[in-house]
Amino acid sequence: MSRIGRMPVAIPAGVTVTIAEGNVVTVKGPKGELNRALPKEMDIKLEDGHVVVSRPNDLKKMKSLHGLTRTLIHNMVIGVSEGYTKTLEINGVGYRAQKAGKKLTLTLGYSHPVEMEDPDGIETKVDGNKIIVSGISKEKVGQYAAEIREKRKPEPYKGKGIKYADEVIRRKVGKTGKK
Repeated sequence: MSRIGRMPVAIPAGVTVTIAEGNVVTVKGPKGELNRALPKEMDIKLEDGHVVVSRPNDLKKMKSLHGLTRTLIHNMVIGVSEGYTKTLEINGVGYRAQKAGKKLTLTLGYSHPVEMEDPDGIETKVDGNKIIVSGISKEKVGQYAAEIREKRKPEPYKGKGIKYADEVIRRKVGKTGKK
């Protein structure tokens, strides 16, 4: 049995979970509403304040879908109750970010400023050299943070660029002069 898949997902107070036809799960909470069509093969049930996922048989595909389905439901429940955030740091002389409305403007040493529009359900805040991406969908928050980072990845010599706050950049030694 999948160790993650068999764990029940606890539903906190103020969160409602509904399971519609075809395994379409809708989770409503204080921060918003998320819905997702999950694999039809999985059996999803509501049992006294918990969501329980079970699989029909022990085929390899069913084992992988079992843990995935449970984790997706768990991420939706946490998203609508607490939300998700990712923090990015900008390092480098002259590199900076500004926020105007829903538009994030990045100055990253290119000949032009890079402008990015916040997607629906995602909010960004600029705090000095930090960009905080927050929202209720773990998938969308992670994707948008990755898109921002992609504009100027950190380089290994001076560490300039956009990196995640918890990311460690492996540094390389620069050139050495002639003897």
